[in-house]
Amino acid sequence: MQIFKCPFCGPRDETEFHFAAEAGKHRPEPAETVTDEAWADYLYMNDAPKGTACEVWVHLTCGEFFVMERDTVTREIISTAAGPGRQE
Repeated sequence: MQIFKCPFCGPRDETEFHFAAEAGKHRPEPAETVTDEAWADYLYMNDAPKGTACEVWVHLTCGEFFVMERDTVTREIISTAAGPGRQE
């Protein structure tokens, strides 16, 4: 079992967290002009890098989204931080 650090609540068991998205992945806009292929690519095609990854996670207990940088090979948590406009 891993311990993740919520920027708002502190260290918690990994079962309290859920992966939300790759950090920095931009939603295609405007919606009226987005093709089905582009929308499917946005929803389902992730980079899934081997090594350092920057991801958006949600702490299910407090409901806050935050950015986690982690190593996908070693599972080491490098850092966690509140998203833009949020204070820890």
